Amino acid sequence: MAGNLNSRITSAMVGLTLTAFAVVYFGLMAYFLFIYEWLYPDAAYDESWRLGDVVMVGFLLAIGLLTASFIGWRLARRIVTPLKSVAQAARLVATGDFSARAALPPASFGEAAELVADFNQMAERLQRAEAELAYSNSAIAHELRTPLTILRGRLQGLLDGVFEPNPLLFERLVAHVDSLSAIVEELRTLALNNAGQLDLTCIDLDLAIEAGVAADALEAELAGARIKLTRVLGSAVVTADQTRLRQSFVALLENCCRYAPGSTVRIETGTEGDDVFFRCSDTGPGLPEESHDRAFDRFWRADESRGRSRGGSGLGLPIVRAIARAHGGEALILAHDGPGLAIEIRLPCHASPISKRDLP
Repeated sequence: MAGNLNSRITSAMVGLTLTAFAVVYFGLMAYFLFIYEWLYPDAAYDESWRLGDVVMVGFLLAIGLLTASFIGWRLARRIVTPLKSVAQAARLVATGDFSARAALPPASFGEAAELVADFNQMAERLQRAEAELAYSNSAIAHELRTPLTILRGRLQGLLDGVFEPNPLLFERLVAHVDSLSAIVEELRTLALNNAGQLDLTCIDLDLAIEAGVAADALEAELAGARIKLTRVLGSAVVTADQTRLRQSFVALLENCCRYAPGSTVRIETGTEGDDVFFRCSDTGPGLPEESHDRAFDRFWRADESRGRSRGGSGLGLPIVRAIARAHGGEALILAHDGPGLAIEIRLPCHASPISKRDLP
């Protein structure tokens, strides 16, 4: 296992000093006790230094220094090699190659292993962010193109006299503008959350009351989708932003209307330990288990049950998670027996907003 760098440097310095001392000390003892009498048999009582004495002392000092230098070079190499690997990978990342990773040499120090692991994790997050940005830009262009094309066609038709101005036509044009405004506002909410600037105005409230208000507001839409709504609303008091929470509850219920028409929807609120929760489950087509991790990605839709033909911007669930995380909580898909989908928003009882922080 890789050792601690501080302790290894300390032990190496002690080892270098002892090695150099041992080479010089024992070398001199061997020289004066054995070699000296052999070289100078007639100078046993001569205490003056001879040229050979000076040469031998210099030789022993050189051996000691070379030995210590070799050990120090090996230690420095073990320190510098992972740094060079990180530096090389950093230069590649700086040129736009986010797939670059630093390699960890064998027998590296613990600090070097942590440095390489942290750098590779950073590079992986940058690579994911770059891929998400490219995908988001393409998806945004796709989402905005359709309503803008329709708007331009209708307005051009009015200008050319193809369409006759009437309240119904203007009502449809306003609906397309509202659709565009909704997409822009959803994108703004996600951008503020990613920048840690999603402002929350928190008050003490009960999730049971807020869930009931959201369900009442969508009563007509739920009835139009032939959805039977079941409410199990237990008291769940929390400090949170009322508007944002209602927005997330409405988003989940709208998803049910859009993707699970004719199903039974159950909404629940309650307290579990130090957390409060809001759960929304339906008996619709649901999502494959392998798609659960991607369900909260921006603009993502499953190929079948949640295709583009059913409408929606693909931003509902990402906003739900963004609002939950801004409160210090989480939104996740629960394991669900039988058909359908179950999504839970879980918040700490004394939730407080998270600001000026990058959320994953």
